[in-house]
Amino acid sequence: MLKDVLLVQKRELERRLQERYVRREFSVKTLKDNDLIKVVIGPRRAGKSFFAVHLVEQFGSYGYVNFDDERLAGAVDCDDLLAALNVVYRNPRHLLLDEIQNLNQWELFVNRLQRQGYRLVVTGSNSNLLSTELSTHLTGRHVPILLFPFSFNEYLQVSAAEASLTTSEQKELLNRYGQEGGFPEPLVKDLDRRDYLRTLVHSVLYKDIVKRFKVRAIQGMEDLANYLFSNIAAEYSFQNLSRVTRCRSTHTVEKYIRYLEEAFLFFSIRRFSWKVREQAAFNKKIYAVDNGFATALGFRFSANSGRLYENLVAISLRKKELNGQASIFFWKNPQQEEVDFVIKEGLKITQLIQVCWNADDPKTEAREIRALVKASEELKCRNLMILTEDTEKEKDVEWFGTRRKVQFVPLWKWLVAQ
Repeated sequence: MLKDVLLVQKRELERRLQERYVRREFSVKTLKDNDLIKVVIGPRRAGKSFFAVHLVEQFGSYGYVNFDDERLAGAVDCDDLLAALNVVYRNPRHLLLDEIQNLNQWELFVNRLQRQGYRLVVTGSNSNLLSTELSTHLTGRHVPILLFPFSFNEYLQVSAAEASLTTSEQKELLNRYGQEGGFPEPLVKDLDRRDYLRTLVHSVLYKDIVKRFKVRAIQGMEDLANYLFSNIAAEYSFQNLSRVTRCRSTHTVEKYIRYLEEAFLFFSIRRFSWKVREQAAFNKKIYAVDNGFATALGFRFSANSGRLYENLVAISLRKKELNGQASIFFWKNPQQEEVDFVIKEGLKITQLIQVCWNADDPKTEAREIRALVKASEELKCRNLMILTEDTEKEKDVEWFGTRRKVQFVPLWKWLVAQ
């Protein structure tokens, strides 16, 4: 019976509410007093449900359904479900619908509930619920809330409790964060992080991808995911990936990468060009949604600090992109000189960023600056930054008559300011 399922879920929720809650970087006050559908989107186990529960609690009494439950798999009569909710939660006017993408034709149910006057908070682990897709699905007003694993600021909040941190302590915690990533449960509950993340990825691959999209070449999908986790911050082409994995064709690789990105395991950044057709033809770069994925599943990845720290920057910038604040690219010229991140706001390039972990090496510094200056001249952008392990300075540079100022900023300080 649906009533029994909801009663068991209610008890599970009450137990979870006894656990420690880390306040996320969102203002509940700005979300509280309106009838917008709050849509909390992000990777599995990133803390969406916990955040959503503490959000909906601010509104008063509420009803709760978790659709990530095998007892609710298959066809669910929405009228029967609503009747059971009214019995278990005594006719609530606020509803939290967890992992809504598992409900067939969820958008019709949600729209009907809003028309009937319910205040709704829904969560989802599929990026198809983002932006334009939400506008297509939800005829009523809504606000998307993107929730990734802990940011560095949130990680500091958990790791340091109430203590004020010295600069050296924050740098040390950045090193740990770069290796461990920000998934909440392993940190808050002191679980074995590697086992936890491996199990999580396995669950996402089989539950959110293989089962949903009816993938037959399961080993090819696993090979592709493991290869990408081992090569974050690297360029890729569909043709090359089809050769190094057991995927049969470039079409299959392209399709599988789309699935992996929809399930919030990876995201890609395009090479910049003013011409959209050229962007589509260029290689892209791949990044993991959390550094812990790379160190737990990537082959011998933990020692490659440079790529791990570049991945942290990519994650922070990706959040801005998904929130509509900027578009993110990388830049590369025919001489293979590269700038890690190009930030475009509207029609204008507003910043160029390099991630250079060892900026004390003169040859490395010169190489990074040369690429920045060349990109600066081509893209008409003077806001140049190099994120470093520890170097903090401003430097006047010149390259064949082009003069620029370059800001060197420690990565931990940049992440804290985001």
